[in-house]
Amino acid sequence: MKLHSLTCLTAIAGSSLLLSACATTLVVGGDPGLTVLQTRELPTPDASDYKPNTRPYIVGPLDRLIVDVLDVKGLTDREIQVDAAGQMSFPYVGAIEVAGLTPSEVETLIAQRLRATYIKNPQVTVNLKEAVSQIVTVEGQVRKPGLYPVVGRMTLMQVMAVAEGPGDFANLENIIIYRTVKGQRFAAVHDLDYIRQGAYADPEIYPNDIVMVGDDAAARLTKDLLTTFSLVSGPLVIALDRLVR
Repeated sequence: MKLHSLTCLTAIAGSSLLLSACATTLVVGGDPGLTVLQTRELPTPDASDYKPNTRPYIVGPLDRLIVDVLDVKGLTDREIQVDAAGQMSFPYVGAIEVAGLTPSEVETLIAQRLRATYIKNPQVTVNLKEAVSQIVTVEGQVRKPGLYPVVGRMTLMQVMAVAEGPGDFANLENIIIYRTVKGQRFAAVHDLDYIRQGAYADPEIYPNDIVMVGDDAAARLTKDLLTTFSLVSGPLVIALDRLVR
């Protein structure tokens, strides 16, 4: 029995080491929007390539904004939190509905209200201090699951990076993105390795998405077997040595 166990565990360990030692050929490409260069000499970007390619941020409940009215005492650098109903209050303006607006649209709305009171030409700026409403939920086999703000354009690879990457037992072929659109829930399965290789485009992530990274049961089992092997191989080898003698 002991010899049989030793043989099985040795075979498992040897197979695992053999698989890990096998070299794989990386194939890049497949995404129609990707050009793969054989020379490895990438073109140099110009100024236009550094312009932000982002979606406008949409203000939502509990977001924190910094509102500044230039050269108006008491109205500079005021931190305002949007309430749970999507409204905010500002001096001389009162309560206004801001949920669903961009910061630029909030600027315009505040300026219109101030102009209707006593400020002739108000210069209003609104900046986002803390995003609370626009978040993505990252769950499953990542190193740091949690809620992360979606500011501008984000993709699945970027979300995985902010979650500090896949966990030890992540199944990169089974990453599911859940999204609700007009009350209907949708789900799509993605393969992170294929995305890394440019086989298809890196999908965009939107606020309120849920990213679930699957669990690789085979990897977990392999680790358990190797751990068991390392614990019992010493006693089994000693027993075998005694039997031989």
